[in-house]
Amino acid sequence: MLFECANGLTRPVRLSENTRRFAYDSLHYRYGLDTRKTQAVSLDHLTNYETMTLLARYNAAIAEIAAGAPIRICEGERLSGAATLGLAIHHCVPATYKGEPFCGGISHLTVHFETVLHIGLNGIRRNAEAALQKYKNTDREPFIRSCLHCLDCFALWHSRYLDALKDRPEYSGNYKCLQTVPMEPPESFYEAVQSLWITFAFLRLCGNWPGIGRIDWLLGDYLERDLHAGTITLDEAREILAHFFIKGCEWVSGGDYGSGDAQHYQNILLAGIDKNGNEVTNTVTYLVLDILEELGIGDFPTTVRLNRHTDARLLRRVAEVMRYGGGILAVYNEDLIIEALTDYGYPLHEARQFANDGCWEVQIPGKTFFTYMPFDSLAVLQQKTLQRYENVLDYPSFDTLYQQFILDLQNCLEEIFLQMQDTFESGVYSDGQWVWRPQIPCTVVSLFEEGCIEKSLSYLEGGPIYNITSPHIGGLADTANSLFAIKKTVYDEKKLTLNELLTVLKNNWEGAESLRQYVLNRYSYFGNDSDEVDALTAHILEDFTGMCRKLDHRCGYRFPAGVSTFGRQLEWAPHRLASPHGKKQGDILAANCSPTPGTDQEGATAIIRSYCKLPLKQTVTGAALDLKLLPSCVRGEDGIKALIALMRGFTALGGYFMQPDIVNAEVLKEAQKHPENYKTLSVRVSGWNARFITLNEAWQNMIIEQNEQ
Repeated sequence: MLFECANGLTRPVRLSENTRRFAYDSLHYRYGLDTRKTQAVSLDHLTNYETMTLLARYNAAIAEIAAGAPIRICEGERLSGAATLGLAIHHCVPATYKGEPFCGGISHLTVHFETVLHIGLNGIRRNAEAALQKYKNTDREPFIRSCLHCLDCFALWHSRYLDALKDRPEYSGNYKCLQTVPMEPPESFYEAVQSLWITFAFLRLCGNWPGIGRIDWLLGDYLERDLHAGTITLDEAREILAHFFIKGCEWVSGGDYGSGDAQHYQNILLAGIDKNGNEVTNTVTYLVLDILEELGIGDFPTTVRLNRHTDARLLRRVAEVMRYGGGILAVYNEDLIIEALTDYGYPLHEARQFANDGCWEVQIPGKTFFTYMPFDSLAVLQQKTLQRYENVLDYPSFDTLYQQFILDLQNCLEEIFLQMQDTFESGVYSDGQWVWRPQIPCTVVSLFEEGCIEKSLSYLEGGPIYNITSPHIGGLADTANSLFAIKKTVYDEKKLTLNELLTVLKNNWEGAESLRQYVLNRYSYFGNDSDEVDALTAHILEDFTGMCRKLDHRCGYRFPAGVSTFGRQLEWAPHRLASPHGKKQGDILAANCSPTPGTDQEGATAIIRSYCKLPLKQTVTGAALDLKLLPSCVRGEDGIKALIALMRGFTALGGYFMQPDIVNAEVLKEAQKHPENYKTLSVRVSGWNARFITLNEAWQNMIIEQNEQ
């Protein structure tokens, strides 16, 4: 079997043998290992490097990358352009001085690829030239000159590919496309895919990890016109688009990379409505699903936007692909998300165009600077409110304990806010704009973010239309379950005093196993559709999101709430203490907005119901539900219907974002023992997928444990 499946299903074959072989080579490290041969270009020859400004160094780095990065034409490729410098895989601008990387890259954004398709790089150049006239002889002139310089570098790199292709008739299609794009807008589907790819590749070559966004919305009209004109067949279009996905695996190189080798934030969205409220779903939507089903490529985690009117055909096709596992498909409920965004103040037409940040957090694509600030709410409870179990505490009622926890949570949030406020100089300009402190240069990304050229400000210094810092509460279920267990054992049932319980916890439940088993098994925790604990979880989240609203707009960025861990439950585990809901010190606990492992006893439907009772509309940037399903649950026609019902229920109940994964834990254990037999086996980690064998042992064990629950 060319492309492994986590649950033993046989993948269909639609693509040509040449394309399947290209995919096999890419997924089995051929091009990733080639990329790692040349890590970076060198800046050592710059005699004045030490005295250059940061921006001048950046300009020099991009020029060296454009002129010196290896040109790679993959055997049989239908699209050209490649990010061939290994340091870019590590999220750095791949240029070094005396062996040290110049600076890091940019991620957690989806750039404005629409601009490249609509006006081309030459149109962007015209905008930059107009901005230069506006900002000449001001302190913003150097940035706009950097924009023009980086466009020149892109053009140089592009010309090197034209030179490499021009005398190779087997690549005449690639060459013909690149004679037009991305300098000018594409006129055909093939040109549009090539334009999108080479722009994405240049961004990656320069060390950035952008998301793709709504690929079917970007490309759909081009394909419909070509199909109508008879200039392309559906099979030909599928082949071309498949090469986009295969080329995106050019960094796959095996090995142990901690959290996996596919965490490059190049996520994709499908379906949903456009800015006018019209359904986007088109032929490209279904071609993408075909490709994901056949090749099992996990490097482009794909989320489908669902709503209450989603067509039954699309739901069925999503279910058919989802059952193969690998965590490749997730779902948004766009009805709730659009309402959340408009309630927050975004115009309706922009809210309808929402995409991801390259992971799953929601933003307005091509207009948003985004960063998130995660923190562990369980640590706040254990270390602040319960004072590490080291002192005698006097909380006469559960309400007094809860109010102290909320005060501690607010203090934590204000510390995050003040930390981000340091991004700005004191005071504001006379025009009311906050003054951003100088940041690392990032002109290449800034070219493709609306507002940066117009204001002559970089992506990191206030250029985009929207500037977002989103605090993300982690350990929500663990915190709620801990408080719930305290409420029941201490205040309701009075089985022991609070300080007696704290002594037990300080001793890591030693000598109190019967009590531990009682709290583990007596109470129904978050994820079981139990109203009492679900209401407490919702109360915590509502208090948290309310704190974020009070801090919003107090400086030069917005402060919307979110819920996530992104796998940090692994790194948090050694620092957590024993928990009141029966967990011992060092246990790996809840992921994202999901239940604590082992506490969900009532199945997937109950988990969704608990999750949907939360005030999710107030989590503007998102709250992710991880859902683990056994292969036996999705087998055959009944399994497809079950997945459709889960998605319908998730949407109807008001969910936000759900990332299901379908995998057999026994297959994962076998992959641990014999990794050479499972090189392409993909699993959902958090907001990204990873080939299982590239996760380190701790991450692998966490994924296995999650799938054994």
